[in-house]
Amino acid sequence: MSKQEFKLFDDMVKKSEEAIPFIQILDEHGKIVNKGMKSSLTDKELVDLMKTLVWGRTTNERLILAGRQGRIGNLPPSEGQEASQLATIFAMKNNDFVLPTYRDLIPLVYHGMPMKNAILWYRGHMSANIFPENVYGLPAQTIIGSQIVQAAGLGYAYRRDEKNQVSFTYIGDGGSSQGDFYEGINFAGVFNSQTIFIIQNNKYGISVPREMQSKAKTLAQKAAAAGIPGIQVDGMDPLALYEATKKAREYTMAGHGPVVIETLTYRFGAHTLSDDPTRYRSQEEVDAWVAKDFLNRMRTYLGEKGLWNDELEQEVVEATTKEVNEALDLADQEPKMKVSQLLKNVYEVPTPRIQKEIEMYEAKEEI
Repeated sequence: MSKQEFKLFDDMVKKSEEAIPFIQILDEHGKIVNKGMKSSLTDKELVDLMKTLVWGRTTNERLILAGRQGRIGNLPPSEGQEASQLATIFAMKNNDFVLPTYRDLIPLVYHGMPMKNAILWYRGHMSANIFPENVYGLPAQTIIGSQIVQAAGLGYAYRRDEKNQVSFTYIGDGGSSQGDFYEGINFAGVFNSQTIFIIQNNKYGISVPREMQSKAKTLAQKAAAAGIPGIQVDGMDPLALYEATKKAREYTMAGHGPVVIETLTYRFGAHTLSDDPTRYRSQEEVDAWVAKDFLNRMRTYLGEKGLWNDELEQEVVEATTKEVNEALDLADQEPKMKVSQLLKNVYEVPTPRIQKEIEMYEAKEEI
């Protein structure tokens, strides 16, 4: 092939990359940069969003402390990613259905799951998965990518039954390389599922840099293969995250099908409390992203509007600390699991072998 022919192929790739819109409203200095896409939130809603974000960060901090105290298991913290989680779910309706990953229990709690359930989930207790009837969500998924297929199917059911509901799900940048991701968005595209897929691109799949997971310049452009829209959003900009998600919901509810949203974010801490991120990323990189923290942006923006101050933030911190501490105490009161209970939940009707094991453990547990 000639150089001109090679350039033709390279231009094809470049055009697909450039076709992905990037949405930002509030920059890292708390200033409005996109005059063409203003925030539709009222002053009260802005304050409510900020309270939600502070609640999310404080919950993270308290859970990390609980993990270090041995009161929960191996926590996957989401400090830095809370805006990608909470500003997007803030745009959803109460009866929209969330399918979270193991890093998305905080938005699931915001959506209605009791905080006690989150504590029990981190402890591996089966009672964590027993939700009140008015909670529209599934327990957090640890199998990477499987929630994408589930969300696609549920979104199809909503469209088929003409429900004013959407399913929405989260996945990490590494998870977007899973086969289930491609199969899920393809199914959703074919059947016009009322589904919103949110890729939280925090730059690493555990210790693997995003650049080693996919050659695609953006993860949002993967949506094009399924014939559905893909957009990129500043994951540290709560205003842009809210507006992008709100418009995506309006789009899918108008019958146009699903949407993929890629949020450019960062986890400030480790993948889990057993991870050592200093082995694969520099402190300079972390510091650069901490400087982009969405809480600082919102403090500046709302402060200049006279809507936020340190006293109000401290009230949220204290209330959240109390909420988490009370949930920890409630979880401590939950009866310890038994092996026989675990086995009974494997099948609706136990196989002969498992039935024998159930009887064996029940006999031991009675001693």
